[in-house]
Amino acid sequence: MSRMDKLVNCFYKRPNAVTRLFCFPWAGGGSLFYAQWGRLLDESIEVCSIRLPGRESRHSEPFSPSMDQIVDEVAAILLPQLQEKSFAFFGHSFGSFTSFATAVRLKEKYGLEPVHLFVSGAAAPHAVSRYSSQKKSELSDEEFLKWLSATGGTPSEVLENKEAMQLFLPPLKADLRVVDSYVYDKPASAPLSCGLTCFYGTEDIPRDLSVWKELTSGDFNIHMLPGGHFYLKDPQNEASLMTYMSKYLEGTGIDYF
Repeated sequence: MSRMDKLVNCFYKRPNAVTRLFCFPWAGGGSLFYAQWGRLLDESIEVCSIRLPGRESRHSEPFSPSMDQIVDEVAAILLPQLQEKSFAFFGHSFGSFTSFATAVRLKEKYGLEPVHLFVSGAAAPHAVSRYSSQKKSELSDEEFLKWLSATGGTPSEVLENKEAMQLFLPPLKADLRVVDSYVYDKPASAPLSCGLTCFYGTEDIPRDLSVWKELTSGDFNIHMLPGGHFYLKDPQNEASLMTYMSKYLEGTGIDYF
């Protein structure tokens, strides 16, 4: 298996696509959820779902211990594809941080930038609120499971199954340790110039999402969708995301909600 095939899961290959949409997983997540998005989008967009070490076909690899290591791998392996045609990034929660950090690295090191950065379910990486709450990786097992249950997105039958949790918790905790150690010092000027859209669930923990605007000199939008932290798993919300992103990437406007 090539390095690209290890990192990227693409169920619906579209060599003639105009744009590639690279999707970054939430904490503990794999590549399967996003890989299905290819069937919901038209032929002009190819969906490429990022698969991080320690999960799915990469289960035997050690988890990445830091944001830098994740970004180093993703940027280096994707570089040939990113130089071929336009691309966009989408990331939810933990994926918002990894997609943003990768976008910044690409801009600084290679002069490449996504045509749009879609972030979801997360405060801006430099937001004060990120550093004022207790780190998830420091919670006791009991507190951690309570928090996990409250965020939604994890079926109760998984939470109550000890064997399932033994498989589920290691990648989740590894990613949360990366989040907890990730500190972003925003430079004086915005690091990006691409458009940036922030999606968020109406019932998720309230955040000052406008802080994301400080990270780009391009267009900025906030879109709230009904639901909690994993609002995007709702089929109607998923369809709304597809409609917004596909029409934006096709360049026909942005006001769809």
